[in-house]
Amino acid sequence: MPRVKRGVLSLKKRRTLMKAVKGYRGARSRRVSCAQEAFHHAQHYAYRDRRNKKRDIRSLWIVRINAAAHTCGISYSRLMSGLKTAGMEINRKILADLAVTDMEAFASIVKTVREKA
Repeated sequence: MPRVKRGVLSLKKRRTLMKAVKGYRGARSRRVSCAQEAFHHAQHYAYRDRRNKKRDIRSLWIVRINAAAHTCGISYSRLMSGLKTAGMEINRKILADLAVTDMEAFASIVKTVREKA
């Protein structure tokens, strides 16, 4: 069986790694072993935080709806349960957008929730 020399492949692997960690500080951008560890951690955090981002955005929507609901004189939980009993299917993203951009429309939604509940 012929001998396989893998120097080219190893060098290519290291080159792509070093290109990926180009902006890192210190040894993380210069040493292969440190760079490899930093890169794997970065990939792990990126994967995890793509999911956590959805959680954070939803909580931001809830905070905005709550603040707007309190200005209209109703709590967040009463508003959401009132929307459900009224049969209005408006999601939190749309409600938060209305609370920020169009307060009159949000106030009219709160008014209809009060009338139904």
